[in-house]
Amino acid sequence: MIPNLLGILAESPAALQGYLLTAQQFEKSSLSLSERQVVLLTASVENGCEYCVAAHSMAARRQGLSPEVIESLRDGTPLDDPRLEAVRAFTQSLVRHRGWAEPAAEQFARAGFTNAQVLEVVLGVAQKTLSNYVNHLAHTPLDLAFAKEKWDHPLASWPAAPAA
Repeated sequence: MIPNLLGILAESPAALQGYLLTAQQFEKSSLSLSERQVVLLTASVENGCEYCVAAHSMAARRQGLSPEVIESLRDGTPLDDPRLEAVRAFTQSLVRHRGWAEPAAEQFARAGFTNAQVLEVVLGVAQKTLSNYVNHLAHTPLDLAFAKEKWDHPLASWPAAPAA
């Protein structure tokens, strides 16, 4: 299966290659599989990307994240696991504040994460920003394979059109 997102990105070989290389490098990060999924899902929720929230919810389930963790991530609520919550909170702050997340980065470090892992979260956010924005612009249709994980952004008017 070729996900609809990749089909749309293929319109620009440079964009497709950029996305795939960024994803490949993020997979090589020192963050655990669960921590990486927390980054990807949190960034997608914060960016209101219905396509990516569905796709990463499925991936997270397949990779063993509990249904409770996935639902909390989809709802944007704190996690019971302190380490995963540190990842979620830092990622959320990073996206919400467009990188101006120094207090959250300090909390992330106090939770035992390294400076390298701060940069790896930024890498994951960059990957999701690319795909989230492409999905917003292209109105990427949800693949049938992700339909069970469909997510509707809680704001009915999302995304709000910019003023002309």
